[in-house]
Amino acid sequence: MRIVIIGAGFAGMYAALSAARLRDIQGASPETLEIALVSPEPTLVVRPRLYEPKPETLTAPLLNVLKAIDVDYVQGSAETIDTKSKVVNIVAAKGAKKQLAYDRLVVATGSRLFRPNIPGLAEHGFSVDQLDDAIALDRHLHSLPSRPASKARDTVVVAGGGFTGIEAATEMPSRLRAILGKEAKPRVIIVDRNEAIAPDMGAGPRPIIEDALRKLGVETRLGAGVASLDKSGVTLSSGEHIEAATVIWAAGIRAAPLTAQVPAERDNFGRLLVDRELRVPSVAGVFATGDAARASCDGNGNYALMSCQHATRMGAFAGNNAAAELLGVPTKPYHQKGYVTCLDLGEAGALFTRGWEREVTMVNDVAKKTKREINTVWIYPPKAERAAALASADPERVTDVTGFFH
Repeated sequence: MRIVIIGAGFAGMYAALSAARLRDIQGASPETLEIALVSPEPTLVVRPRLYEPKPETLTAPLLNVLKAIDVDYVQGSAETIDTKSKVVNIVAAKGAKKQLAYDRLVVATGSRLFRPNIPGLAEHGFSVDQLDDAIALDRHLHSLPSRPASKARDTVVVAGGGFTGIEAATEMPSRLRAILGKEAKPRVIIVDRNEAIAPDMGAGPRPIIEDALRKLGVETRLGAGVASLDKSGVTLSSGEHIEAATVIWAAGIRAAPLTAQVPAERDNFGRLLVDRELRVPSVAGVFATGDAARASCDGNGNYALMSCQHATRMGAFAGNNAAAELLGVPTKPYHQKGYVTCLDLGEAGALFTRGWEREVTMVNDVAKKTKREINTVWIYPPKAERAAALASADPERVTDVTGFFH
């Protein structure tokens, strides 16, 4: 019997840990129940931190953890899924192709930034979506001192006033001063089509966010979108042209394209609709988790968000349930009643809220300390020690409140 997990993000990592944990509890051998994780590299990209400097350091190795829990690592990219034959077709190094049969499949392929067909976006836009994107942005920022001093050189436009956009924008003044010099006066502008900043946060936290933007000198252009980009900067739907050498696109994400190969119903974000055990109901043997799945968190109409906070716990349930079916033991319905947000606000501190109502419980330096702990400790893989690694993946104990909406 074999479980194949596609993806080494937060959901994929915890699916592997949790499946191995249940296998261990049930006394099954790795030969009886194989667990294979497929990804291009055996590393966890700490994606929630990619708005920070030095993005090339924001990865964590997984190979030793996987070895410690007897999970096979398969290097390559899943190219196609044949759900009738229960086979995943993989493109490995140098274009070599291989097939991997499965008895249960866990789709943990994550999400990608949604890039609309806006003139000039592909040529002139940056992002902090994937590791390569963040590295390209960082290199671009470090190239700015070689350019003649100008308002455009020192201006950054961030398209998107949600979590990713706010964190990228509020981090940018200090990043630019570190690169251009302490006397530099960088200009940062957030552009969003909504009439209010952070539309998903609601009215409670918004004044704190707005105050932080004022303290940092971050401007906003609300009720307008990016109409086009060129070498000189951006033109907004309002007709305003902003001269800027750096434009960061941070407006919306979608489930990774591979989910479209599973013949099942999806939502507007491309996520596969799953039942409470995270199965894809219409496709035998397939589970979906993390950003690839639209899953109910509770009985109150709340659904998992596309965040590492939800992906971690969802992964633990998906891996457990895939193994449970093959081992003939009861599955566990996914539930995640606790929900927090922890929004980085750069040198202005941070904002921490609890519950779906986003009740503000921490601000400023206290919230910043919590944010640092989340970013540098809580969301990293467990140590490569078998007992501790397996214990970390109990789906009922994987924390409800680590991570943050991203």
